[in-house]
Amino acid sequence: MTENASELNERALIRDLIKERHQDLTAAERRLTSILLDDSLVAGLQSITKLAEDAEVSTPTVIRLARKLGFGGFPDFQNAIREEIAARMKEPLAKLDAPSAADRNDHIISRFAGAISRNINATIDRLDPDEFDRVVELLSDLDRNLYVLGGRITRSNAHYFFNHLQIIRPGVSLLDSSPSVWPQALLDMGPRSTLIVFDIRRYEKELERLASLVVAQGGKVVLFTDQWGSPIEKYASHCFRCMVEVPSSWDSTLAINFLLEAFVAAIQSVDSSAERIKALEDMIGVSKIFRGG
Repeated sequence: MTENASELNERALIRDLIKERHQDLTAAERRLTSILLDDSLVAGLQSITKLAEDAEVSTPTVIRLARKLGFGGFPDFQNAIREEIAARMKEPLAKLDAPSAADRNDHIISRFAGAISRNINATIDRLDPDEFDRVVELLSDLDRNLYVLGGRITRSNAHYFFNHLQIIRPGVSLLDSSPSVWPQALLDMGPRSTLIVFDIRRYEKELERLASLVVAQGGKVVLFTDQWGSPIEKYASHCFRCMVEVPSSWDSTLAINFLLEAFVAAIQSVDSSAERIKALEDMIGVSKIFRGG
């Protein structure tokens, strides 16, 4: 039976189960998980025989992996994969359920506010404070150049973070949304560069390709994604999964923005930007920008 969104959100994702049990897996089982994760679990929808063949393992290995991850066998494992992929690829209109009698008496604002509150709380519950602090240190390093980029839905998050970071510290660039101009930016990306990228479901292949090229040149990737995890995660040094489900045909990125504001506050406290902000205000005053003449 298909699980609802809240049940899927509470259940550990397969990639997380694999990560937790990685040390207990045999070489053959790790080869199998690599096949699954490289293709965002889609390979797991094949027959057990075909999956084993592609991974160059035996069918008993597939069954043993499923049981190590907490499933009764391969059918249960495959059902979980199917549920995750369906949730990840859900079309916007498919998210709109017909309202029940109770829903008609429950205003959309109340339902939306409740969903946002749950998303933020669940995002906080999943957050590793040590990981957060490590990224604050990384983004506060003035010897590193930062590049910020969002996808079709998350472009506004990227702009928001960029607008704050460029005031707090120098060396921050917002990448153009067009992939055709990314090669120019890649010329300057190396071991002292960090790409901050936003990618939620209906994940964008162009962003994944860019992340892989940045890592190949020695740079680091910080990823903000949804609860299922963008394929970019395999290239990211640091990843933050945020809850996005709301009663709308579109996902919400407010939980992501919550984290961004927390990062802005933390980065500013590491190395006070008061002088830089004052210099900006003085510059605006001198140039009479926004004063209309």
